[in-house]
Amino acid sequence: MSFGDPNNPYGPPQGQQPGYPPQQPPQGPPGYGYPSAPPVQPGYGYPTAPPVPQGYGYGAPMEMPGLIKTARVLLFIIAGLQILVGLFLGIAAGAAQDASNGFGSGDDTSTATGVLIGFALLMLALGSLSIFLGVKFRNGGSGIRITTIVYSSLMLLGSLVNIVRGAGGSGTFGGVVSLAFAAIILASMVNSAASVWFNRPRY
Repeated sequence: MSFGDPNNPYGPPQGQQPGYPPQQPPQGPPGYGYPSAPPVQPGYGYPTAPPVPQGYGYGAPMEMPGLIKTARVLLFIIAGLQILVGLFLGIAAGAAQDASNGFGSGDDTSTATGVLIGFALLMLALGSLSIFLGVKFRNGGSGIRITTIVYSSLMLLGSLVNIVRGAGGSGTFGGVVSLAFAAIILASMVNSAASVWFNRPRY
């Protein structure tokens, strides 16, 4: 039995009998054969850089250390006390001079009044310096730190003198308070955190 010319392009393909439908290759379940590439997960490949925390990096603001914040508050408190003492001494000196002039002995008390007024002006100037240093803690450089170290050291010496000369009275109490304030301010300026803060780059 002949099935035709095997070279006939219009005949059935070889290996297949005429009269039968062409056979399709077997089909498997979905995904049968060459597997498809797995889906790419988000973030797959080169990992993304972690977020930069606040206070670090180029030009990022830093947080003022806690001890420096404490010293800043103490400077403002000292400034308020110094200004109050200066105003009180100035008013008291003026009132004493007026009373002395009323009794006709103004010339005798003028020297003492001048000393009181000079001390009052000194206290007002120191109060202004305390406020200036406290304000400059935010953006000031190493010059503000050095000035604060010198200022707190002189305050420390003055407090010791007041303690010794106070003889247990109000001068001794004021010397102890100012000694504690000056010691805290000085300690906050000589540690490594203060060096980093006042020498930080500013952009």
